[in-house]
Amino acid sequence: MGNKKKAYKLQQALSEPMGMVFQGFNLFPHMTALQNVMEGPVQVKGIDKKTAEALAYEVLDQVGMTEKAHAYPSQLSGGQKQRIAIARTLIMDPEIILFDEPTSALDPELVQEVLAVIKKIASRNITMLIVTHEMQFAKDVSNRVIFMADGRVVVDGEPTKVFDSPDHPRLQQFLGKFA
Repeated sequence: MGNKKKAYKLQQALSEPMGMVFQGFNLFPHMTALQNVMEGPVQVKGIDKKTAEALAYEVLDQVGMTEKAHAYPSQLSGGQKQRIAIARTLIMDPEIILFDEPTSALDPELVQEVLAVIKKIASRNITMLIVTHEMQFAKDVSNRVIFMADGRVVVDGEPTKVFDSPDHPRLQQFLGKFA
């Protein structure tokens, strides 16, 4: 087997237990919400369409989007698009979910609906890595917080210690902007 094939197989094995929720949603515009959610199980896992559809309805229900199953992304609000993107990740049954600023592309009133869905996921024992500027949310949902500055980890600890007793000047400065 060539080096490229070995590298691809390794990449596939490493990424399989992971899901990713992007800040820009990345939904297929020509597919309904249901089709967007079904795509991964059908194309990646080889699940038949009928089974994938049943699974898709289950995860759409988990994120409160069953009624929008047949809507296209252009017909959805930013918060609804992000909940569809979360459902698309959940259907793949990942062990770890990476969230890249899941609320940054949303209007302030839509932020809470997406954060509520993420809080529900946190209660399901799925490991989540969340990049966010939503400090109260990070404090409420996290069991570990890492604060980075200039590409380096400067603080790593329990949420109460990080937020209630920040001991690093850069963290103090950052949190001061939210007080």
